[in-house]
Amino acid sequence: MVRRLLTAASVVVAVAGCGEQQRGEPRAATTGATTPTITATDPVPAPTPTPAVRIGAEELGSPAGRRLRGLRVGLIANRASVTSDGRSSVRALRDHGVRVVRLFSPEHGYGTQGAAGAQQDDSRAFGVPVVSLYGANKAPTARDLRGLDALVYDLQDVGVRFYTYVSTEILAMRAAARAGVPFVVLDRPNPLGGELVAGPVRNGPRTFVATAPGPLVYGLTSGEMARYVNAEIRPRAKLTVIRMRGWRRDMTWPDTGRPWTPPSPGLRTPQAALTYPGLALFEGTSVSVGGGTRRSYQMLCAPWLKGREIAAGASKLGIPATPLTVVPRPVKSAREPKFRGRRCRGALLHPGGERINGYEVGLGMLLKLRRSRRFRWLQGGEQTDAILGTPAFRRRVDAGWSLQRILAAEAPAVRAWRARRAPYLLY
Repeated sequence: MVRRLLTAASVVVAVAGCGEQQRGEPRAATTGATTPTITATDPVPAPTPTPAVRIGAEELGSPAGRRLRGLRVGLIANRASVTSDGRSSVRALRDHGVRVVRLFSPEHGYGTQGAAGAQQDDSRAFGVPVVSLYGANKAPTARDLRGLDALVYDLQDVGVRFYTYVSTEILAMRAAARAGVPFVVLDRPNPLGGELVAGPVRNGPRTFVATAPGPLVYGLTSGEMARYVNAEIRPRAKLTVIRMRGWRRDMTWPDTGRPWTPPSPGLRTPQAALTYPGLALFEGTSVSVGGGTRRSYQMLCAPWLKGREIAAGASKLGIPATPLTVVPRPVKSAREPKFRGRRCRGALLHPGGERINGYEVGLGMLLKLRRSRRFRWLQGGEQTDAILGTPAFRRRVDAGWSLQRILAAEAPAVRAWRARRAPYLLY
């Protein structure tokens, strides 16, 4: 059973979850006591070629999808839960004859604009209630699920444990299992692909940013993660995964041919999703990942950094980068960004179509910057330990371990995870 968030970590872990970076010690926030109404208009992307990959929400004509027709369902989704032509999954399901009677929203709210770690209130969209799963409760209650024939999950995950949408999926599936409500996953691509597995495993209390099993980068789609977790829990959920068509494990996001709709405020581009596993390691440090700019999680910057050196270091590790100078400004999703209003130097990373290991690149840069006298861990390192679910990672960095030595220490757990996940792969 999932433990409650650590009291000491309940605030500090919020920044790495899904959104814009805040100052070193972010405050918990709330959107207010009123019940807002979200405008239920679908985003309309620019015309794009037919994508190579069709997601679960576009495969409702499959045998598994046809079984949803006529059912009363709750849908876990947000504004990024769209088809390639810009239709929301709410409309896709309704067009298919599914009765979407209740919505559930993750961190950042249904509109995907809430600040990282800010509690989201219940609201309304598409003429139905939106129940926040990032407010008083992190999972649907028995009352929330009453009267539903199924609970459907359709969020764009990014394949990293501390990105909280995977925690929402796991807790929601467990709640559905306890209530006897079938759980249905409309599968979507893992932007990092299905082959990359990297990083430390959790070795401490389970928190909302350290819920998913396996290494930090787990190499599963949402449907595959549900299959793995469902085999471990009791009672088991009555699980259905509506599979994608055309996706392969060697595909990163650019290979899918699909337009990118930001699933959270901090990941505005698919390139940011590729660098997120490594650059988010800097959340609990005195280096900014670009919060308060338009390229968060795609850059590193600070007033004391030298842009050319950072760019050269990233390029040497495998991702081309260019020097830049930025001034972080408050935005709705990051009201108190690191180095607010100060001139910061650093580098913008440009991951391309080549296969990259964003975690390895980020770790290599962290090891280099750790040697600077201006570098520090925020909150004595507690924030980083909570985000990663283990103190071992930070201790190795502090001890001066090399990149190769840290990767070698993590390798046995990575190999074991590859073996354990194998029976649950769909692609």
